[in-house]
Amino acid sequence: MTRPLISYYGDDFTGSTDVMEALASNGVETVLFLKVPDADLLSRFSGVHAYGLAGTSRSETPEWMDVNLAEAFSWLKSLDAELCHYKVCSTFDSAPHVGSIGRAMEIGRKVFGEATVPLIVGAPQIRRYTAFGELFAAYQGRNYRIDRHPVMSRHPVTPMDEANVLLHLARQTSLSSALVDNVALLGHADPAEADILLLDVLDDRTQRAAGTLLWNHLRAKSRFVCGSSGVEYALIPAWRDSGLIGPAPVFAAAGPVDRIAVVSGSVSPTTERQIRHALANGFEGVTVDPVALSVQENASTIMEAVDAGLKVLESGRSVVLYTALGPSADRGGELDSSTGARHRLGRELGRIQSELITRAGLSRAVVAGGDTSSHALGEMGISALTLKMPLPQTPGSPLCIAHGGVADGLQIALKGGQVGGDDYFSMIRAGGAGGQM
Repeated sequence: MTRPLISYYGDDFTGSTDVMEALASNGVETVLFLKVPDADLLSRFSGVHAYGLAGTSRSETPEWMDVNLAEAFSWLKSLDAELCHYKVCSTFDSAPHVGSIGRAMEIGRKVFGEATVPLIVGAPQIRRYTAFGELFAAYQGRNYRIDRHPVMSRHPVTPMDEANVLLHLARQTSLSSALVDNVALLGHADPAEADILLLDVLDDRTQRAAGTLLWNHLRAKSRFVCGSSGVEYALIPAWRDSGLIGPAPVFAAAGPVDRIAVVSGSVSPTTERQIRHALANGFEGVTVDPVALSVQENASTIMEAVDAGLKVLESGRSVVLYTALGPSADRGGELDSSTGARHRLGRELGRIQSELITRAGLSRAVVAGGDTSSHALGEMGISALTLKMPLPQTPGSPLCIAHGGVADGLQIALKGGQVGGDDYFSMIRAGGAGGQM
Protein backbone atom coordinates (compact mmCIF):
# COMPACT_ATOMS: atom_id res chain seq x y z
CA MET A 1 0.00 0.00 0.00
CA THR A 2 1.70 3.18 -1.18
CA ARG A 3 -0.83 5.75 0.03
CA PRO A 4 -2.50 6.06 3.41
CA LEU A 5 -6.12 5.02 3.34
CA ILE A 6 -7.27 8.08 5.26
CA SER A 7 -6.14 11.16 7.14
CA TYR A 8 -8.36 13.12 9.48
CA TYR A 9 -8.71 16.21 11.64
CA GLY A 10 -10.70 15.76 14.85
CA ASP A 11 -12.61 18.80 16.04
CA ASP A 12 -11.85 17.81 19.63
CA PHE A 13 -9.47 15.36 21.26
CA THR A 14 -12.01 12.81 22.50
CA GLY A 15 -13.53 12.63 19.03
CA SER A 16 -10.07 12.17 17.58
CA THR A 17 -9.43 9.09 19.72
CA ASP A 18 -12.88 7.83 18.76
CA VAL A 19 -11.75 7.69 15.11
CA MET A 20 -8.41 6.12 16.05
CA GLU A 21 -10.29 3.39 17.91
CA ALA A 22 -12.62 2.73 14.95
CA LEU A 23 -9.63 2.38 12.62
CA ALA A 24 -7.01 0.61 14.73
CA SER A 25 -9.43 -1.87 16.28
CA ASN A 26 -10.26 -2.97 12.74
CA GLY A 27 -6.66 -3.45 11.66
CA VAL A 28 -5.95 0.00 10.18
CA GLU A 29 -2.71 1.07 11.89
CA THR A 30 -3.25 4.64 13.04
CA VAL A 31 -1.32 7.42 14.76
CA LEU A 32 -2.96 10.52 16.19
CA PHE A 33 -0.78 13.63 16.41
CA LEU A 34 -1.67 16.38 18.86
CA LYS A 35 -0.13 19.02 16.62
CA VAL A 36 1.46 19.04 13.18
CA PRO A 37 4.57 16.85 13.68
CA ASP A 38 8.09 17.71 12.68
CA ALA A 39 9.93 15.44 10.26
CA ASP A 40 11.56 13.36 13.00
CA LEU A 41 8.28 12.60 14.77
CA LEU A 42 6.49 11.86 11.52
CA SER A 43 9.24 9.43 10.51
CA ARG A 44 8.67 7.40 13.69
CA PHE A 45 5.28 6.43 12.31
CA SER A 46 6.05 6.08 8.62
CA GLY A 47 4.07 3.37 6.90
CA VAL A 48 0.92 3.56 9.01
CA HIS A 49 -2.36 3.43 7.11
CA ALA A 50 -4.07 6.37 8.80
CA TYR A 51 -2.88 9.70 10.20
CA GLY A 52 -4.93 11.85 12.56
CA LEU A 53 -4.51 15.40 13.82
CA ALA A 54 -6.36 16.26 17.03
CA GLY A 55 -7.77 19.76 17.12
CA THR A 56 -9.98 22.15 19.05
CA SER A 57 -12.24 23.57 16.34
CA ARG A 58 -15.40 22.37 18.07
CA SER A 59 -14.90 25.14 20.62
CA GLU A 60 -13.46 27.77 18.26
CA THR A 61 -14.85 30.66 16.19
CA PRO A 62 -15.16 30.75 12.39
CA GLU A 63 -12.38 33.36 12.33
CA TRP A 64 -10.08 30.96 14.19
CA MET A 65 -11.00 28.25 11.69
CA ASP A 66 -10.14 30.44 8.71
CA VAL A 67 -6.52 30.47 9.82
CA ASN A 68 -5.96 27.26 11.72
CA LEU A 69 -8.13 24.81 9.81
CA ALA A 70 -6.76 26.01 6.49
CA GLU A 71 -3.23 25.24 7.73
CA ALA A 72 -4.24 21.87 9.18
CA PHE A 73 -6.06 20.80 6.01
CA SER A 74 -3.09 21.82 3.88
CA TRP A 75 -0.80 19.61 5.97
CA LEU A 76 -3.23 16.70 5.79
CA LYS A 77 -3.48 17.13 2.03
CA SER A 78 0.33 16.82 1.82
CA LEU A 79 0.04 13.27 3.22
CA ASP A 80 -1.75 12.29 -0.02
CA ALA A 81 -4.23 9.91 1.63
CA GLU A 82 -7.07 8.43 -0.38
CA LEU A 83 -9.55 10.43 1.73
CA CYS A 84 -9.29 13.28 4.23
CA HIS A 85 -11.95 13.38 6.94
CA TYR A 86 -13.06 16.40 8.99
CA LYS A 87 -14.32 14.59 12.06
CA VAL A 88 -17.20 16.13 14.02
CA CYS A 89 -19.10 14.96 17.07
CA SER A 90 -21.73 12.31 16.35
CA THR A 91 -24.30 14.53 18.07
CA PHE A 92 -23.45 17.26 15.50
CA ASP A 93 -23.61 19.98 18.15
CA SER A 94 -22.35 23.18 16.57
CA ALA A 95 -23.44 26.73 15.89
CA PRO A 96 -22.70 29.58 13.46
CA HIS A 97 -20.51 31.35 16.05
CA VAL A 98 -18.70 28.36 17.60
CA GLY A 99 -17.69 24.98 16.19
CA SER A 100 -19.25 25.80 12.82
CA ILE A 101 -19.25 22.62 10.75
CA GLY A 102 -20.47 24.64 7.78
CA ARG A 103 -17.43 26.90 7.89
CA ALA A 104 -15.13 23.89 8.19
CA MET A 105 -16.68 22.42 5.04
CA GLU A 106 -16.17 25.69 3.17
CA ILE A 107 -12.50 25.71 4.14
CA GLY A 108 -12.10 22.06 3.20
CA ARG A 109 -13.52 22.69 -0.26
CA LYS A 110 -11.06 25.53 -0.80
CA VAL A 111 -8.11 23.28 0.10
CA PHE A 112 -9.21 20.04 -1.56
CA GLY A 113 -11.21 21.40 -4.50
CA GLU A 114 -14.69 22.76 -5.10
CA ALA A 115 -16.37 19.37 -5.18
CA THR A 116 -19.21 17.65 -3.34
CA VAL A 117 -18.45 16.95 0.33
CA PRO A 118 -19.96 13.62 1.44
CA LEU A 119 -21.37 13.79 4.98
CA ILE A 120 -21.93 10.74 7.22
CA VAL A 121 -23.14 11.26 10.79
CA GLY A 122 -24.92 8.05 11.76
CA ALA A 123 -22.84 5.40 13.56
CA PRO A 124 -24.85 2.52 15.07
CA GLN A 125 -21.70 1.31 16.87
CA ILE A 126 -21.97 4.34 19.16
CA ARG A 127 -25.77 4.45 18.97
CA ARG A 128 -26.14 7.40 16.63
CA TYR A 129 -28.57 7.15 13.73
CA THR A 130 -29.78 9.26 10.82
CA ALA A 131 -33.12 8.54 9.14
CA PHE A 132 -34.51 10.71 6.34
CA GLY A 133 -31.98 13.34 7.28
CA GLU A 134 -32.84 13.54 10.98
CA LEU A 135 -30.37 12.68 13.74
CA PHE A 136 -31.12 10.42 16.70
CA ALA A 137 -28.90 9.56 19.69
CA ALA A 138 -29.20 7.17 22.61
CA TYR A 139 -29.29 8.14 26.26
CA GLN A 140 -29.76 5.76 29.19
CA GLY A 141 -30.98 2.94 26.98
CA ARG A 142 -33.47 4.98 24.92
CA ASN A 143 -33.13 6.68 21.54
CA TYR A 144 -34.11 10.33 21.16
CA ARG A 145 -34.37 12.72 18.26
CA ILE A 146 -31.46 15.05 18.87
CA ASP A 147 -33.62 18.13 19.51
CA ARG A 148 -35.45 16.17 22.21
CA HIS A 149 -32.35 14.53 23.66
CA PRO A 150 -32.23 15.06 27.45
CA VAL A 151 -28.61 16.24 27.28
CA MET A 152 -27.82 17.52 23.78
CA SER A 153 -30.94 19.67 23.52
CA ARG A 154 -29.61 21.43 26.64
CA HIS A 155 -25.89 21.53 25.79
CA PRO A 156 -24.35 24.48 27.69
CA VAL A 157 -22.58 25.93 24.61
CA THR A 158 -24.23 24.48 21.48
CA PRO A 159 -27.71 23.19 22.33
CA MET A 160 -29.30 21.18 19.52
CA ASP A 161 -32.74 22.53 18.68
CA GLU A 162 -32.94 21.19 15.11
CA ALA A 163 -32.88 17.46 14.28
CA ASN A 164 -32.69 17.85 10.50
CA VAL A 165 -28.96 17.79 9.84
CA LEU A 166 -29.09 19.80 6.62
CA LEU A 167 -31.41 22.46 8.07
CA HIS A 168 -29.03 22.76 11.02
CA LEU A 169 -26.11 23.17 8.60
CA ALA A 170 -27.99 25.79 6.58
CA ARG A 171 -27.60 28.15 9.55
CA GLN A 172 -23.83 27.87 9.20
CA THR A 173 -23.18 27.93 5.45
CA SER A 174 -24.75 28.92 2.14
CA LEU A 175 -23.40 25.76 0.46
CA SER A 176 -26.12 23.76 -1.26
CA SER A 177 -27.04 20.36 0.16
CA ALA A 178 -28.87 17.17 -0.70
CA LEU A 179 -29.77 13.89 0.99
CA VAL A 180 -29.41 10.25 0.04
CA ASP A 181 -31.94 8.78 2.45
CA ASN A 182 -32.19 5.21 3.70
CA VAL A 183 -34.57 4.09 0.98
CA ALA A 184 -32.60 5.69 -1.86
CA LEU A 185 -29.33 4.37 -0.47
CA LEU A 186 -30.52 0.77 -0.59
CA GLY A 187 -32.22 1.34 -3.93
CA HIS A 188 -28.96 2.45 -5.57
CA ALA A 189 -30.36 5.82 -6.67
CA ASP A 190 -27.96 8.29 -8.28
CA PRO A 191 -27.01 11.01 -5.77
CA ALA A 192 -28.15 14.54 -6.50
CA GLU A 193 -25.59 17.19 -7.39
CA ALA A 194 -24.89 19.44 -4.40
CA ASP A 195 -22.04 20.97 -2.42
CA ILE A 196 -22.87 18.78 0.60
CA LEU A 197 -24.31 15.27 0.30
CA LEU A 198 -25.67 13.67 3.47
CA LEU A 199 -25.78 9.86 3.45
CA ASP A 200 -28.25 8.36 5.92
CA VAL A 201 -26.96 5.59 8.20
CA LEU A 202 -29.56 3.79 10.29
CA ASP A 203 -28.32 0.21 10.54
CA ASP A 204 -25.72 -2.24 9.26
CA ARG A 205 -27.19 -2.41 5.73
CA THR A 206 -27.32 1.34 5.21
CA GLN A 207 -23.90 1.78 6.79
CA ARG A 208 -22.36 -0.74 4.41
CA ALA A 209 -24.15 0.89 1.46
CA ALA A 210 -22.93 4.35 2.48
CA GLY A 211 -19.33 3.12 2.77
CA THR A 212 -19.49 1.42 -0.63
CA LEU A 213 -20.92 4.54 -2.26
CA LEU A 214 -18.27 6.75 -0.66
CA TRP A 215 -15.28 4.55 -1.48
CA ASN A 216 -16.25 3.24 -4.91
CA HIS A 217 -17.95 6.31 -6.39
CA LEU A 218 -17.85 9.58 -4.45
CA ARG A 219 -14.10 9.34 -3.73
CA ALA A 220 -13.39 9.82 -7.44
CA LYS A 221 -15.01 13.26 -7.27
CA SER A 222 -13.88 14.43 -3.84
CA ARG A 223 -11.17 13.35 -1.40
CA PHE A 224 -12.61 15.52 1.38
CA VAL A 225 -15.37 14.07 3.56
CA CYS A 226 -17.10 15.27 6.73
CA GLY A 227 -18.85 13.44 9.54
CA SER A 228 -18.54 11.47 12.75
CA SER A 229 -16.58 8.28 13.24
CA GLY A 230 -19.47 6.86 11.24
CA VAL A 231 -17.27 7.69 8.21
CA GLU A 232 -14.67 5.13 9.30
CA TYR A 233 -17.21 2.57 10.45
CA ALA A 234 -18.86 2.80 7.02
CA LEU A 235 -15.55 2.49 5.16
CA ILE A 236 -14.23 -0.57 7.05
CA PRO A 237 -16.46 -3.09 5.18
CA ALA A 238 -15.62 -1.48 1.83
CA TRP A 239 -11.89 -1.72 2.57
CA ARG A 240 -12.26 -5.30 3.72
CA ASP A 241 -14.28 -6.26 0.63
CA SER A 242 -11.54 -4.71 -1.53
CA GLY A 243 -8.81 -6.68 0.24
CA LEU A 244 -7.15 -3.52 1.57
CA ILE A 245 -7.35 -4.64 5.19
CA GLY A 246 -7.58 -8.01 6.90
CA PRO A 247 -9.64 -9.21 9.85
CA ALA A 248 -9.79 -7.21 13.05
CA PRO A 249 -6.80 -7.86 15.35
CA VAL A 250 -7.02 -9.25 18.87
CA PHE A 251 -5.89 -6.89 21.64
CA ALA A 252 -4.40 -8.09 24.90
CA ALA A 253 -6.09 -6.83 28.06
CA ALA A 254 -4.33 -3.90 29.68
CA GLY A 255 -4.77 -5.35 33.16
CA PRO A 256 -5.50 -3.47 36.39
CA VAL A 257 -3.42 -0.77 38.07
CA ASP A 258 -3.56 0.11 41.74
CA ARG A 259 -4.53 3.77 41.25
CA ILE A 260 -5.33 6.32 38.56
CA ALA A 261 -6.01 10.05 38.43
CA VAL A 262 -9.05 11.50 36.68
CA VAL A 263 -9.54 15.18 35.91
CA SER A 264 -12.95 16.30 34.70
CA GLY A 265 -14.26 19.58 33.31
CA SER A 266 -17.51 17.99 32.12
CA VAL A 267 -20.94 19.10 33.36
CA SER A 268 -22.72 16.20 31.67
CA PRO A 269 -25.14 14.08 33.72
CA THR A 270 -23.36 11.03 32.25
CA THR A 271 -20.08 12.17 33.80
CA GLU A 272 -21.90 13.01 37.02
CA ARG A 273 -23.08 9.41 37.33
CA GLN A 274 -19.57 8.17 36.55
CA ILE A 275 -18.04 10.37 39.25
CA ARG A 276 -20.64 9.27 41.80
CA HIS A 277 -20.02 5.63 40.89
CA ALA A 278 -16.26 6.13 41.28
CA LEU A 279 -16.66 7.78 44.69
CA ALA A 280 -18.70 4.78 45.82
CA ASN A 281 -16.06 2.37 44.54
CA GLY A 282 -12.71 3.31 46.01
CA PHE A 283 -12.02 6.72 44.45
CA GLU A 284 -11.72 9.87 46.49
CA GLY A 285 -13.05 13.14 45.09
CA VAL A 286 -11.48 16.59 45.01
CA THR A 287 -13.70 19.50 44.04
CA VAL A 288 -11.98 22.27 42.05
CA ASP A 289 -13.53 25.71 41.64
CA PRO A 290 -13.77 26.22 37.84
CA VAL A 291 -13.95 30.01 38.04
CA ALA A 292 -10.93 30.28 40.35
CA LEU A 293 -9.03 27.88 38.09
CA SER A 294 -9.85 29.83 34.92
CA VAL A 295 -8.52 33.23 36.04
CA GLN A 296 -4.99 34.44 35.32
CA GLU A 297 -3.94 34.54 39.00
CA ASN A 298 -4.66 30.90 39.75
CA ALA A 299 -1.38 29.56 41.18
CA SER A 300 -2.83 28.90 44.62
CA THR A 301 -5.86 27.08 43.18
CA ILE A 302 -3.60 24.83 41.09
CA MET A 303 -1.27 24.15 44.03
CA GLU A 304 -4.19 23.26 46.32
CA ALA A 305 -5.67 20.90 43.73
CA VAL A 306 -2.34 19.18 43.11
CA ASP A 307 -1.61 18.84 46.82
CA ALA A 308 -5.07 17.38 47.49
CA GLY A 309 -4.75 14.96 44.59
CA LEU A 310 -1.28 13.82 45.64
CA LYS A 311 -2.47 13.22 49.19
CA VAL A 312 -5.11 10.81 47.90
CA LEU A 313 -2.69 9.06 45.54
CA GLU A 314 -0.03 8.71 48.21
CA SER A 315 -2.59 6.93 50.38
CA GLY A 316 -2.89 4.30 47.65
CA ARG A 317 -6.31 5.37 46.40
CA SER A 318 -7.44 6.68 43.02
CA VAL A 319 -8.57 10.29 42.74
CA VAL A 320 -11.06 12.18 40.60
CA LEU A 321 -10.71 15.97 40.51
CA TYR A 322 -13.82 17.62 39.09
CA THR A 323 -15.07 21.14 38.42
CA ALA A 324 -18.76 20.20 38.40
CA LEU A 325 -20.96 17.38 39.58
CA GLY A 326 -23.59 17.44 36.86
CA PRO A 327 -25.64 20.19 35.20
CA SER A 328 -26.89 21.61 38.47
CA ALA A 329 -23.31 22.63 39.31
CA ASP A 330 -22.61 24.22 35.92
CA ARG A 331 -21.02 27.67 36.27
CA GLY A 332 -20.74 28.25 32.54
CA GLY A 333 -22.41 31.64 32.78
CA GLU A 334 -19.63 32.90 35.04
CA LEU A 335 -16.97 31.37 32.80
CA ASP A 336 -18.45 32.95 29.69
CA SER A 337 -18.22 36.41 31.25
CA SER A 338 -14.44 36.20 30.82
CA THR A 339 -12.94 35.80 27.34
CA GLY A 340 -11.05 32.54 26.95
CA ALA A 341 -12.01 31.23 30.40
CA ARG A 342 -13.23 27.86 29.15
CA HIS A 343 -9.99 27.28 27.24
CA ARG A 344 -7.91 28.26 30.29
CA LEU A 345 -9.95 25.89 32.44
CA GLY A 346 -9.07 22.98 30.18
CA ARG A 347 -5.40 23.92 30.03
CA GLU A 348 -5.10 24.23 33.80
CA LEU A 349 -6.74 20.84 34.34
CA GLY A 350 -4.04 19.51 32.01
CA ARG A 351 -1.35 21.14 34.16
CA ILE A 352 -2.83 19.57 37.29
CA GLN A 353 -3.01 16.14 35.65
CA SER A 354 0.57 16.45 34.41
CA GLU A 355 1.78 17.22 37.93
CA LEU A 356 -0.12 14.27 39.39
CA ILE A 357 1.21 11.85 36.78
CA THR A 358 4.81 12.98 37.19
CA ARG A 359 4.97 13.35 40.95
CA ALA A 360 2.96 10.24 41.80
CA GLY A 361 4.55 8.09 39.08
CA LEU A 362 1.21 7.09 37.54
CA SER A 363 1.02 4.76 34.57
CA ARG A 364 -2.64 5.39 33.69
CA ALA A 365 -4.89 8.47 33.72
CA VAL A 366 -8.18 9.89 32.38
CA VAL A 367 -9.29 13.30 31.15
CA ALA A 368 -13.08 13.73 31.01
CA GLY A 369 -14.88 16.25 28.83
CA GLY A 370 -14.49 16.79 25.09
CA ASP A 371 -13.52 20.45 25.20
CA THR A 372 -11.51 19.86 28.38
CA SER A 373 -9.44 17.12 26.73
CA SER A 374 -8.72 19.28 23.71
CA HIS A 375 -7.03 21.93 25.80
CA ALA A 376 -5.68 19.77 28.63
CA LEU A 377 -3.46 17.52 26.55
CA GLY A 378 -1.62 20.50 25.13
CA GLU A 379 -0.26 21.08 28.65
CA MET A 380 0.85 17.49 29.18
CA GLY A 381 3.75 17.36 26.72
CA ILE A 382 2.17 14.57 24.67
CA SER A 383 3.02 14.60 20.95
CA ALA A 384 1.05 11.62 19.66
CA LEU A 385 -1.32 8.81 20.67
CA THR A 386 -1.72 5.25 19.50
CA LEU A 387 -4.31 2.66 20.52
CA LYS A 388 -3.54 0.49 23.55
CA MET A 389 -6.89 -1.25 23.73
CA PRO A 390 -10.40 -0.62 22.40
CA LEU A 391 -13.20 -0.73 24.94
CA PRO A 392 -16.14 -2.54 23.32
CA GLN A 393 -18.30 -1.75 26.35
CA THR A 394 -17.90 1.99 25.73
CA PRO A 395 -16.95 2.59 22.09
CA GLY A 396 -15.54 6.04 21.41
CA SER A 397 -13.31 6.30 24.49
CA PRO A 398 -10.42 3.82 24.13
CA LEU A 399 -7.35 3.38 26.25
CA CYS A 400 -4.41 4.99 24.42
CA ILE A 401 -0.63 5.10 24.68
CA ALA A 402 0.97 8.55 24.92
CA HIS A 403 4.17 9.38 23.04
CA GLY A 404 6.46 12.26 23.96
CA GLY A 405 7.45 14.33 26.97
CA VAL A 406 7.35 13.19 30.57
CA ALA A 407 4.17 11.27 29.79
CA ASP A 408 5.87 9.00 27.23
CA GLY A 409 4.38 5.52 27.58
CA LEU A 410 1.48 6.70 29.74
CA GLN A 411 -1.82 4.90 29.24
CA ILE A 412 -4.52 7.55 28.92
CA ALA A 413 -8.22 7.64 28.13
CA LEU A 414 -10.07 10.73 26.89
CA LYS A 415 -13.77 10.57 27.67
CA GLY A 416 -16.41 12.76 26.05
CA GLY A 417 -19.23 14.04 28.21
CA GLN A 418 -21.86 11.65 26.85
CA VAL A 419 -19.61 8.58 26.61
CA GLY A 420 -19.44 5.54 28.83
CA GLY A 421 -21.34 3.53 31.40
CA ASP A 422 -21.62 4.52 35.02
CA ASP A 423 -18.57 2.40 35.93
CA TYR A 424 -16.29 3.95 33.28
CA PHE A 425 -13.57 5.24 35.64
CA SER A 426 -13.51 1.99 37.60
CA MET A 427 -13.31 0.08 34.32
CA ILE A 428 -10.27 2.10 33.20
CA ARG A 429 -8.57 1.41 36.52
CA ALA A 430 -9.32 -2.30 36.03
CA GLY A 431 -7.90 -2.24 32.51
CA GLY A 432 -11.15 -2.81 30.64
CA ALA A 433 -12.94 -5.33 32.87
CA GLY A 434 -16.60 -4.67 33.49
CA GLY A 435 -18.45 -1.75 31.94
CA GLN A 436 -21.95 -0.93 30.82
CA MET A 437 -23.43 0.13 27.51
